[in-house]
Amino acid sequence: MKTRVKELRARFKMTQQQLADLVHVSSRTIISIEKEQYSPSLMLAYRMAEVFGVSVEELCCLKENKALEDKQYENL
Repeated sequence: MKTRVKELRARFKMTQQQLADLVHVSSRTIISIEKEQYSPSLMLAYRMAEVFGVSVEELCCLKENKALEDKQYENL
């Protein structure tokens, strides 16, 4: 799933480890989220959204991800 974590983290001049510490996960988890290899749980997404002062919807690009998923279903 695409997210804005990397973009927001860079804007806040925060390392992956600093963000990980704030949201109680490992830096490996943050790396995996940024590489779109792991989708955060709702609670983790909420914690990150709070850190950056954005909504979960904005953090997780929900409209964009839904559109991509809808497109996949159209091709079935």
